[in-house]
Amino acid sequence: MDRTKDQGEAVPSPPEAAPGVIISPDTQRRNGQSRTRKWPVLDASGPPKIDLYSWKLRVFGMVGEPVEWNWKAFSALPRVRVFSDFHCVTRWSRLGNVWEGVSTRDLLAQAGGAAPGAAFVLAHGYDRGFSTNLPLADFLAEDALVAIEHDGEPISTDHGGPARLMIPRLYAWKSAKWLSGIELIRRQARLLGKQRLSPARRPVGRRTLQLVTPGRRFTTGKHPPPHLPV
Repeated sequence: MDRTKDQGEAVPSPPEAAPGVIISPDTQRRNGQSRTRKWPVLDASGPPKIDLYSWKLRVFGMVGEPVEWNWKAFSALPRVRVFSDFHCVTRWSRLGNVWEGVSTRDLLAQAGGAAPGAAFVLAHGYDRGFSTNLPLADFLAEDALVAIEHDGEPISTDHGGPARLMIPRLYAWKSAKWLSGIELIRRQARLLGKQRLSPARRPVGRRTLQLVTPGRRFTTGKHPPPHLPV
């Protein structure tokens, strides 16, 4: 548990003095979650050792032109800031987070855009082969980014630093920690092993393994893997 990120009683509101901050439409939506003022740490097998001098992020697969950045080049890219809630499928939400990083739309544009037929994204992590999939449309949402700061501070290793995917409208296990690659693919990947059978889309508000409609309360059903990256 990271107690340095504990919040006060008041629910944070969008930063009024910061023009240009993207406000996620999912913010403070009624969804059956319970608020936590902490930021619990969950992962598959502990954080990997990442050396910034050798860190790389690549965008590849069904793109116009594969591209790769080292840490210095990635850190120099134009940034966006996003105000959003943070939802774990284990029924808690941390409200009012400010993320800073590079827009997923901008990253894909630098790779020449999506090739015809690309419909899903496979996000790869540095943590021993972990990957998770999601629809391309969710990856390209206005509030989606590869985040390197949280609430004005670099994202810690426990929470997926130096860079993690952040897709605010889906559960956090779709926001891969320790991001190493973004691969565009044609069909939904059926991930086995560390992710067992992974549905591509998990909007906040349902717990079953089917594709579901956003905004509904939790239902009973099979749970995702116990080692979700939050």
